[in-house]
Amino acid sequence: MARVNPSIFREYDIRGLVGEDLTQDTVRTIGLAYGTFLRRNGVTRAVVGRDCRLSSFAYSQAIADALLETGVDVIDIGLVTTPVLYFARIHYGIEGGVMVTGSHNPPEYNGFKLAFGPDTLYGEGIQEIRRIAESGSFMWGNGKIRKEDVIPAYVEDMASRVKLGPRKVKVVVDAGNGAAGPVAAKVLERIGADFVPMYFEPDGTFPNHHPDPTVRANLEDLKAEVLATGAQLGIAFDGDADRIGVVDREGNPVWGDRLQVIYWREILAKHPGALALIEVKCSQSLVDAVVAMGGKPEFTRTGHSLIKAKMKESGALFTGEMSGHMFFRDEHYGYDDALYAAVRLLRILSNSDEDLNEMLRDIPAYHSTPEIRVYCPDEEKFKIVERLTGELSKTYEVITVDGARVLFGHGWGLIRASNTQPALVLRAESRSEEGLSEIKKVIEEALGGFPAVGKIEWD
Repeated sequence: MARVNPSIFREYDIRGLVGEDLTQDTVRTIGLAYGTFLRRNGVTRAVVGRDCRLSSFAYSQAIADALLETGVDVIDIGLVTTPVLYFARIHYGIEGGVMVTGSHNPPEYNGFKLAFGPDTLYGEGIQEIRRIAESGSFMWGNGKIRKEDVIPAYVEDMASRVKLGPRKVKVVVDAGNGAAGPVAAKVLERIGADFVPMYFEPDGTFPNHHPDPTVRANLEDLKAEVLATGAQLGIAFDGDADRIGVVDREGNPVWGDRLQVIYWREILAKHPGALALIEVKCSQSLVDAVVAMGGKPEFTRTGHSLIKAKMKESGALFTGEMSGHMFFRDEHYGYDDALYAAVRLLRILSNSDEDLNEMLRDIPAYHSTPEIRVYCPDEEKFKIVERLTGELSKTYEVITVDGARVLFGHGWGLIRASNTQPALVLRAESRSEEGLSEIKKVIEEALGGFPAVGKIEWD
């Protein structure tokens, strides 16, 4: 069997460089390991889907063939979004699933999201796949394969859940040449949305811009089209459509934490006093808004797999991430589906006389940094955060649910270890420019004593 680079087994998925970390041989080994894992856990069927990256078709075939070799039956659903794969597992009643996707990562990367039971594998589950791959001890059999088009069922499921209101809301939708375009077109047409499509043609070279709506530069075309067409808002998807980006009628980004306020207003009106999970990177304005609506905020860790597990454990109805993952358990399945988040937003707007700007006018926009990533070796990052947490706790109140969210009277600063890169993740927010400068200085001084940490560049 081909040797597999252990560093590609990340916290939430498997991800590496095409042609280096991922070759046809290494992908087969990963498929054999995953098929063996499924068989050992009594699972004999799996759904396989792929995004539009140039290597994804070949890798999906290699994964499917490997699963067949281990005796796992395969349903190949072809080119789909990651949420469609999640839906397919529910629709067909199948616990196994592999989505071949590089998500929002640069074009030279690809990867695999692996499902098991009701959720995606993460943490130790991913590491178990690595251990099986390294051992070369695989189960063998003769699985069967069939191809299915699950998209019509997905479209009808979406239409059964979301009915638009009386107000016409014009929206520009940017699929970024990722996997979302064909699916989004069918769903938006089916529910009667008034939409202007942008870059709906899947193209793994991403000729117009990279499909990552958390990067402001990737929203410039969307902004221009919103202004040119007089649309009320714009919506963008990442490469596999599990993350949403939004701009208002003036083309200004509505980041993930502010967008959650709009969803929470609808949900807390139906479920007063509900638990509100707040990702640790989100603004204090979201926390304050949830409290004002009668919700019970509780901070939670970053990471889509970790959040889904926490929602299941706590019974939470909804939460989201700064990065645009939105998870609805009321009226939906609990997984992150950016297209569902989009039509849910359109439903809210079409039943209101207010637009996004008006809905958020009373939510303060504090002075903040973007999410900053600073180099720190994988073998050092968690130890450094642990030491910093202990030191900072001597002077400040610190929330330790995921790294250190250090509380100041006027804001907060975050230091956490990335689960996906050799990096520390930093963010800071304050009610004033002066306060933000103070928080940044405290973080810089705290990290200054660690030579392994790279240079901090806030802008």
